[in-house]
Amino acid sequence: MPISPDFTSIYSHRWEINFTQCAPNGYLKYVDLCNLLQLTAAEHSILGGLSFNDMQEHHQAWVLSRIRVEIDVLPKWQDKVTVKTWIELLEGNKSIRNIEMYLDGKKIVGATTYWVVFNTQLRKSEPLALPHEHFEKFAEHKATDENFSRINILQETKKIADRTVVLSDLDIVNHVNNTKYLEWCLDTLNPKMILKQGLKNFEMNFLRELNWNDNVEIHTDENNDFFTVTKDEKVCFALILEK
Repeated sequence: MPISPDFTSIYSHRWEINFTQCAPNGYLKYVDLCNLLQLTAAEHSILGGLSFNDMQEHHQAWVLSRIRVEIDVLPKWQDKVTVKTWIELLEGNKSIRNIEMYLDGKKIVGATTYWVVFNTQLRKSEPLALPHEHFEKFAEHKATDENFSRINILQETKKIADRTVVLSDLDIVNHVNNTKYLEWCLDTLNPKMILKQGLKNFEMNFLRELNWNDNVEIHTDENNDFFTVTKDEKVCFALILEK
């Protein structure tokens, strides 16, 4: 798809929070927060000629490698929010994209995301095949107070759940969607903490893809602040929660 005449290097999209996206307390689920942030990034990519369909002409897709989300407050049912996004860096096989959510003109969420170009046939990373010079890069414009941390995946943990990947876990790239890992881990927590919006920030690191019918284990530390998803004793995903 050619570059849209409506394309701008900083993009904003307005969303209304619907009931399917809300937890029993009426506020946006953390998983659906991540979905809205990524859907806005996808809309920006479509306007800029870097959509999934554009990239599939070269058997490529964007996959999320890391994300840090900082939350002041979650929006609730029927709130109208504006999500703004821009690219901080895009070179070779990687891109850093920043995303912010606003409610009534006030920033309520900031996220920084690290994306990798993934060859969907070879199942490995490679340089982006499409031009991107029309995207202005904003190296000094950050959406979060802190950058990605170095997650220690060798921390001591205990197994709390087993899981088998099912069809509904998979996305258009034919592997487990990144938000599913978050959902699996949050579902092991005490619901009261989630419903009281006790989660302020979180950071995820995706290390290996998972596919249909894979058998995985979910592990956590003694404080339920650190989670991993493992397959065959190898860490595929790591999550840090800041409460």
